[in-house]
Amino acid sequence: MSSARARQLVLDLSLGPDYRAESFAISEANASALALVNRWPRWRHGHLLLIGPPASGKTHLTHMWKTRTRATPLDPKTLTQGLKTVGRGASVYLEDCHHGVDQEGLFHLLNRAAGDAGVTVLMTAAKPPLEWGVSLPDLVSRLGAAEMAVLQEPDDALLRQVVEKLFRDRRTPLGAGVIDYVLTHMERSVDFARALTTTLDREALARKKPVTRTLAREVLSDLLKDEFGDHDAQ
Repeated sequence: MSSARARQLVLDLSLGPDYRAESFAISEANASALALVNRWPRWRHGHLLLIGPPASGKTHLTHMWKTRTRATPLDPKTLTQGLKTVGRGASVYLEDCHHGVDQEGLFHLLNRAAGDAGVTVLMTAAKPPLEWGVSLPDLVSRLGAAEMAVLQEPDDALLRQVVEKLFRDRRTPLGAGVIDYVLTHMERSVDFARALTTTLDREALARKKPVTRTLAREVLSDLLKDEFGDHDAQ
C-alpha cells in the first residue's frame, strides 16, 4: 500500500471523529475523570478542571459534556469579551488553557460559577494550573481550590478495548496474533487506533483477505512514516 493512500485514508477519517458517549472506552486511566465529568452539575464551586496529556480523551469527554449540557465554547484568551455572552444558568467550556488565559476574565467567570448565577465551567489543559503562567493572586487561589479530573496516558487495557471494539464493529476478519501485534507497535493513542483499524479494514476489503500480521506491519510502516518520518515498524 502506498504512503499516499494511507495518508488519504487517515484524512478521510479525520473528517468525522467519533465523540459519542458509547464510543468512549473506559479503563483505570480515565474512569475517575469520567465519573467527575458525569457528576455535573454537582461540581464544587461550579467548575471543573480536566487535565491530561494529548490524545488522553479530553476532547472526547468535553464533547460528551457539551452534548449533555448544550454548553458553548469560550476562547480562554478573550474571556473578558466572552463574558458578555454568558447568561444565568449557562454552561461553557474552555479548551487548552495551558496555552494562556485572560486572567481577569477567567477570575470573573469562575466567580460567577461559584456564585448563584447557575453558571458551570469546564476547563481543559495538558498541564495543571500551576504551569499556566498565571500571576493574578486571586485567580491562583481560585484555581488552586478547583476540583480536578486527571486523565492518564492511554494504558494497555484501554487501547486493547478500543482496538477490539473497532475491529468488531466493522466485522473485520483477523488473522492470528494481529491485535497483539498492533498493540505492541502502534502509536499509543485512541485517535491513531481509529485511523489504523479503519485503514486495515479497508485494505482487507480491497484485497478480499483477512488482516494478517504482514498487512498490519505494512500499514503501520506507512502510517508511522507519514506521521513521524522514517520509522521502523518491524
